[in-house]
Amino acid sequence: MENSTKEKIEAATFRRLLKHFQENPNIQNIDLMELADFCRNCISKWYSEESSKNGNEIDYDKAREMVYGMPYKKWKEKYQAEQSIERIAKLNDKFHKH
Repeated sequence: MENSTKEKIEAATFRRLLKHFQENPNIQNIDLMELADFCRNCISKWYSEESSKNGNEIDYDKAREMVYGMPYKKWKEKYQAEQSIERIAKLNDKFHKH
């Protein structure tokens, strides 16, 4: 497969992934972290990091807005569900062991 075609397919797939997350805000970041060890914030960090590597710096907040489809603060107020202290602690323990 030609490299430009591969990149177009990868970009389209990435856009579909973001669209899926934006259309399904009921999927909480903590759900993603527990199941897949990444979430919307991780994607935002990766996007920001890769943009820097490619000479087109996009800061983390701008990347978050792109991933969430709105400013993060607005998404958090609108969609983020309250989580139990136990659930958050369990997740923190999981990631501090790495």
